[in-house]
Amino acid sequence: MPVFQTTQFVKASPQECWSFFSKPSNLSLITPPDMDFRIYFPDPVPPMYQGLIIRYKVRPLFNIPLDWITEITQVKEGSYFVDTQIKGPFRLWHHQHFFREVPGGIEMHDIVNYELPFGKLGELLSFGIVRKRVERIFEFRRKVIREVWKGSE
Repeated sequence: MPVFQTTQFVKASPQECWSFFSKPSNLSLITPPDMDFRIYFPDPVPPMYQGLIIRYKVRPLFNIPLDWITEITQVKEGSYFVDTQIKGPFRLWHHQHFFREVPGGIEMHDIVNYELPFGKLGELLSFGIVRKRVERIFEFRRKVIREVWKGSE
């Protein structure tokens, strides 16, 4: 199973960092514009809580619009949250977001476990096209965080 991990230093207080990343409505700010990310349920989007179901449209590859539904399955305020795909382009999508206070800010660590459908063909795609797309999504997020919080790495 492919696993993607990334760590980023965010020059922000624990409250600022958690407040930003625990608001699902901020996902559109840290998602590349070419993905045309749009939440359509719930409207308005409430603050994050365990059991929250979020439905959105996204164009992850080849400009093809897809419905994606995720559930926030775990939340420990200020420390971590986990979202899991219920319906979408992946056979499995399990994204863990961890926040740890360090000198001068927050160390944010993400672990994404994912699998594509289509058996062996899906495996081949996941190590090529899809892996590169996931990397670009997180690189875009890294860039936005650097712009929002000057001094972030």
